[in-house]
Amino acid sequence: MMKVLANDGVSAAGQKALEEAGYIVLTDHVAQENLAKTINEQGIEVLLVRSATTVRKDLIDACPGLKLIGRGGVGMDNIDVEYAREQGRTVINTPAASSQSVAELVMGQLFSISRFVYDSNREMAQGDFKTLKKKYSKGVELRGKKLGIVGFGRIGQSLASYALGVGMEVLAVDRASRHTEIPVIIGNGQQVNVGVEVHTDIMKILSEVDYISIHIPKQADGKAVLGEAELNRLKKGVFIVNAARGGVIDEQALMRALDSGQVAAAAMDVFENEPNPNKDLLNHPKISSTPHIGAATGEAQARIGLELAELIIEKFGVLKSMNV
Repeated sequence: MMKVLANDGVSAAGQKALEEAGYIVLTDHVAQENLAKTINEQGIEVLLVRSATTVRKDLIDACPGLKLIGRGGVGMDNIDVEYAREQGRTVINTPAASSQSVAELVMGQLFSISRFVYDSNREMAQGDFKTLKKKYSKGVELRGKKLGIVGFGRIGQSLASYALGVGMEVLAVDRASRHTEIPVIIGNGQQVNVGVEVHTDIMKILSEVDYISIHIPKQADGKAVLGEAELNRLKKGVFIVNAARGGVIDEQALMRALDSGQVAAAAMDVFENEPNPNKDLLNHPKISSTPHIGAATGEAQARIGLELAELIIEKFGVLKSMNV
């Protein structure tokens, strides 16, 4: 039987689908330094990871029996994808499964930072009620505001659907200019399509937007997409959300922009140096932070597990049932 190591876990639905197809699924986490040894000793041919485990050249070279590497989620910057494929290994991911979950987290943060919910929750237990009421009395509404979405793939488009649904205007930026029809699910079985023009030059939208959300992978050159120059180009008092990857926003420049009032508030789900983010960033009074949970909903995890299972079975087929 083919062995699958889901080193960062897999949903019960995904595990069941694989096991019913005859695969042996191991879910005990193996420390990074022991991973190659475990893969070779146990004859593991499929390795599934999320963000906690890295699959670099040294691991690929050390595990000649490894046939497939799967990433549960969108970004694959923790895998040397091109090298693995050059060595004849199949590399898969699940780009569609978590889009809605990430988009909903971003929308929640947009509401939260606009109305100081994140900070109020910190202060209410110890602060003076009347003082805090005055402090948080200058919130803003989302409807009618302009949201810049940088990166207009599945997640960016899912976010656009939600934002359009609450009455925001969407300005999108991606690598290729195009017109995109976004389905907006109203509820009660109803849907409308709204056209969005996608631009290629981020600098052209920065001074227009009231909010900006980042949905692109970490850049190959390591350069931040929102650095000092870009942050200074933004409209004063803008709100920023990053639920993409740590490093796409210059964290030091962001804190300076928050201190000056150039940026009103920011929400961060991803950080440089995870899992040990900059404490000054986490403690900043204008930052709402979450520990990289964009795709961490029960629904998304179930979809991710099932999609991985389907891709594995598509590649290697249904094996002999373990009950036969």
